[in-house]
Amino acid sequence: MDKLSQRISEIGIVPVIKLTDPERDAVKLAQALCAGDVPVAEVTFRASGAERAIRLMKEARPDMIVGAGTVTSTEQIDAALNAGGQFIVTPGFDPELVEYAQKNGVPIYPGCTTPTDYHAALKFGLELIKFFPAEQSGGLPKIKAMSAPFPQFKVMPTGGISIGNLREYISCPVIAACGGSYMVTGELVEGQRWEEITELCRLSREIVKSARSEG
Repeated sequence: MDKLSQRISEIGIVPVIKLTDPERDAVKLAQALCAGDVPVAEVTFRASGAERAIRLMKEARPDMIVGAGTVTSTEQIDAALNAGGQFIVTPGFDPELVEYAQKNGVPIYPGCTTPTDYHAALKFGLELIKFFPAEQSGGLPKIKAMSAPFPQFKVMPTGGISIGNLREYISCPVIAACGGSYMVTGELVEGQRWEEITELCRLSREIVKSARSEG
């Protein structure tokens, strides 16, 4: 894997963030995540102003890895990169977006849940892919089954990941990192509950470290 993907794998958990008020929340959220030892964020384009949130988080914490999620167009890739985004996540496998990201030298993690998706990812030389929506698509049993014919990939499951099943997922050697929104829910962010977000991040990192040391 490239250096940035390797660093994400070392952290082991990627908060998936939807911000409705970047000016109010982006910097405080970045600080809360880093305080919880999770210096990475996937800011989704499901809310307007995602590129503004990316820019504000990177300016406040240059040491933090910030990328864009729910990316569905080349225009959004451009917006993310112009804002300082460092990786791209797409909900499905779109060859045009993968090719465009690779041409621009930015890591891209497309959503893949079928053998056809995995074959496509293999042709583009990808090493880390998103498995989305994870729980709804068969969860860990399917991820393990898919790894038999496709051992080349490390996987980042997203969708249905929680503090309750994080250990089970991250203990699997196929899993590079888990994406999740449980530590950055709309309720927590809207309520400005930064200390709770930090604590959930700390707990998540403890689970990752413990699971991997046991493995």
